[in-house]
Amino acid sequence: MTIKDTAEEWQVTASETPFVGNKTSVRTDDVVMPDGSVARRDYQVHPGSVAVLALDDENRVLVLRQYRHPVRHKLWEIPAGLLDVPGENPLGAAQRELYEEAHVKAEDWRVLTDVYTTPGGCDEAVRVFLARDLSEAEGERFEVAEEESDMELARVPLADLVRGVLAGELHNNCLVVGVLSLTAALRGDGVDSLRPADAPWPARPFEA
Repeated sequence: MTIKDTAEEWQVTASETPFVGNKTSVRTDDVVMPDGSVARRDYQVHPGSVAVLALDDENRVLVLRQYRHPVRHKLWEIPAGLLDVPGENPLGAAQRELYEEAHVKAEDWRVLTDVYTTPGGCDEAVRVFLARDLSEAEGERFEVAEEESDMELARVPLADLVRGVLAGELHNNCLVVGVLSLTAALRGDGVDSLRPADAPWPARPFEA
């Protein structure tokens, strides 16, 4: 038996958008169920995101600590950001986020994993990249604002992050998925077996 997610779209008899925000919106769909009944589903419409697990030569991961108001926590995270432009190449977006949030560039890029963060209530898709061969970026640092102005940066051994995840001390979705996926890759077929950085992404098709 092949375990693989498959694309499918059930019939929608009515749809409305009761809220439109700066980056996301809320949609309400009336969806036909398998028994013929119709159920109403509310969900957040999201442009998609990229995240970067940047691993240095000492097997440390570049992480940042940032306040997240909806959960009232300062969370340790990996660099990440929205796909601001429809059809935007996710690799370019990931490279931009690594530069803006950490002033770092990387020479080696792979796709670590693709996830839907909360598919029961949001259509956000995230591509998590593995970035290696790190160095300081050239030019001036990106000028941060709002929550990012209070951001802390650190390089933490991968093993310490795994322990923090399993101990319930680290909660950010992309960090958790990223460090556990990298650990699995390292213990399996190795990072050279990961998909190339320009691998297709059906959830968010992009221009090459």
